[in-house]
Amino acid sequence: MIDTQWNMKPDKAKALMLAKRQLAQLVYDAVNLEGIHFTLPEIQTLLDGVTVGGHKLADQHIALNQAQAWRTLFSHIEKNMFEITAESACSLHAIAARDEALEWGQFRSGSVTIAGTTYMPPGADQLSKLFDAMIEQASDFSDIYDQAIHFFLTMARVQFFYDVNKRMGRFIMNGLLLNNGYPAINLPSTRQLEFNEKMLLFYESGNPSSMNRFLRSCLDNRIISIMLE
Repeated sequence: MIDTQWNMKPDKAKALMLAKRQLAQLVYDAVNLEGIHFTLPEIQTLLDGVTVGGHKLADQHIALNQAQAWRTLFSHIEKNMFEITAESACSLHAIAARDEALEWGQFRSGSVTIAGTTYMPPGADQLSKLFDAMIEQASDFSDIYDQAIHFFLTMARVQFFYDVNKRMGRFIMNGLLLNNGYPAINLPSTRQLEFNEKMLLFYESGNPSSMNRFLRSCLDNRIISIMLE
């Protein structure tokens, strides 16, 4: 798999190093996009093992779950254990969604809706088949970012889990990128409105083009420059 937009050469060690240095930012943006308002210094403090005042313990738990899921992902990539399977996705969801989702560590067992759209995600009985189809369809893409974004968007639209679907989609998207030596895409919380608007249109249409362009635009130009050195 290659990057056809920026022509970055794959470098797994460098891409992982950059992502690890971004850990606090990745967690900060993820929780703020979910309406959990920590500052970046507060997240950095939490990741150092110190609780911060003025926040619900449940919110701190969600932030720490995200950090642990990222660390688990980094470890799997370093040990060449990263893979995209239903089992591995459920295993990561068990960490990322613990005590937050109705069920964690398994595909949802019932139906869900998505606020703000008339689109209805598929029934629970179709999820295993749709996960396999998502993996099979990924082979249609020659560009690594197209393939990675395909995983994120499909996971968000199908809603394999009761909750934490977009965050799980980002873990799988970025796990694929990092495992292939390319930098992760972080979605800045400052672009939340644009993200929400485009996602609602995507849910309705299923057309990934606008979201693909948007997600590519989220890749930090400084990180691209470092990868091109």
